[in-house]
Amino acid sequence: MARALCIRGTFLHTPNLGDLDILHDYLLVTDRLGIIVHFQSALLPESQKLLESWSSHCLVLPSGTFLVPSFVDLHLHAAQFLYQGNGLHLPLMEWLNEYAFKAEERLDADPSLARRVYSRLARRLIQNGTGAVLLFGTINEETNLILAQVMQAAGLRAFVGKLSMDISSRPSYKEESAQTALEAARSFVDKCHGLTSHMPAHKRTVEPVLTPRFVPTCSDELLVGLGKMSANEDLKIQSHLAEALDQVQFVRTERGAEDMDIFDRSGLLTSRTIQAHCTFLDVPCFKHIYSRGTAVAHCPLSNSYFSAEPFRLREALDEGVKVGLGTDIAGGYSLDLQNCMRHAVSVSRMRQGSKQVAVANGAAEDDGRSLAIDWKEALYLATRGGAAALGLATGVFEAGIPFDAQEIRVFDSRTGVGALDFFDLEVSSEPADGEALTIDMVEKWWGLGDERNRVNVWVQGSKLDISSVL
Repeated sequence: MARALCIRGTFLHTPNLGDLDILHDYLLVTDRLGIIVHFQSALLPESQKLLESWSSHCLVLPSGTFLVPSFVDLHLHAAQFLYQGNGLHLPLMEWLNEYAFKAEERLDADPSLARRVYSRLARRLIQNGTGAVLLFGTINEETNLILAQVMQAAGLRAFVGKLSMDISSRPSYKEESAQTALEAARSFVDKCHGLTSHMPAHKRTVEPVLTPRFVPTCSDELLVGLGKMSANEDLKIQSHLAEALDQVQFVRTERGAEDMDIFDRSGLLTSRTIQAHCTFLDVPCFKHIYSRGTAVAHCPLSNSYFSAEPFRLREALDEGVKVGLGTDIAGGYSLDLQNCMRHAVSVSRMRQGSKQVAVANGAAEDDGRSLAIDWKEALYLATRGGAAALGLATGVFEAGIPFDAQEIRVFDSRTGVGALDFFDLEVSSEPADGEALTIDMVEKWWGLGDERNRVNVWVQGSKLDISSVL
C-alpha cells in the first residue's frame, strides 16, 4: 500500500483544452490508496490544520519546482522499442515487413530478450515522465504477459494489447485462423487479469486491451468476433485507422471499403476504442467517430514519416473528438512526450501556414479559424486529453482523483541556475527563493525541458524509480 502524501508548493495543470492553471502555494494530501483527499490553497484554515498534523513530514517544493500531471502515451509498440530510431526510410507497408514484423517475431521467440527490452522500456518511460501508456504487444501470449508483468512491477499504468492478426504478408507471423486468434485473445485477457487479481483494486495498474493490428491483417470474422468480445466484457480496443496512403489504398482494393466503415460494422468503433493516426479522416468522419465516442491517438512524428498528409487535429478537436498524443515507437523515433507535444504544435502551424497561402492565392476562403494549436493545448493533449481517451480520471489535480504526477525543477532555488537558462535569476540581487513560477518559465520548460528537469514521478500515489539506466 502506498503511504499517504503531503506536498506543498506550486501545481500546474490543464483541466480543459486551452486552459492553464498555475496554482501557487497549494497543499495536496493523499490517502494510503493514492487518492487525493485535499487540494486547496495552503493558506486556508483547513490546509493549515492539515499542515499542523503533518508537521515536518510534508514535502515543501522550493521555488523553481512544480508538480504537473504525468504524461499519457496513447500509442506505443513495445516490441519495436528494440530498434527505436532505425528504419524510417520506407513506406509503411514495406516498413512493417522489413522491420516491425521481424522485431516482434524475434521477441516472441526469445522471452529473455523480451523481458530485457520491456524492462528498459519501462524505465525510459518513467524517466520521460510518462505515467500511463497504451501498448501494442506481439502475437505470442507469453511475451505479452511478460510485458504486463514488467509494467505492473514498474508501477506504470499500462494497457497491454496482444496483437490479433490472421492475415499477414509475412507467413511466419500471423495466427492460423480467426477462431485461433479469438481464442488466443480470450486466453490473454483472462491471464492478464489473473496477474493482478490477488492485488487490491488500487494496485491493479495493468489491464488487457483487444488489439486488432489494423484492417489489412484482420479478416472480417476476426474483427466481428473481437467486437462482440469487447461489448460482452467491456474491454478496451486499440488499432490503427486511416494512417497512410498505401494502407488506405490497400484496404480499398482488397476489401472494397474504407477501414473506418469496416471497424464500425464490426462493432469496433465504440466509446472503448482508441484509434491511432486517423490522418485521412475528414470532418464528416470526425462527426461519426464522435457519435461513437471513439478517441484518437495523434502521432505527429510518425505521421511525418508514414502519412501522405497531416492529421486534421483542429477539426477533430472542434468536433469534440477525444484526442491524446502517442509516440508511436518505432514509427516515431522519440519516446519523449515533450517532443511529441512540440511536433504536434509544429505540424499544426505548418497546416495553418498552408491554409494562409491557399487563401492568399484565392484557392480557399478565410473562415477566420486557425488550424494551429499552441503549447498549452498540446500540454492538455499529453495529460488530461490522453487520460480522458483512456477513461481515466487522472490528468488534473483535485480531490477524489488518483495522484499521478511528475515533479519538475526548472531552476535551483538557491542559485537560479539549472538545466534551463534564466539569466535574470542568475544576476538578481534578490534570492531566487523569492521568485514565483511564471507562465514564461513554464513555456520555456515545455519548449526546452527534458529528463534533467524531472525529479520525481508518482502513479497512484506511489513514487516510481526514476534513476538513470547505465
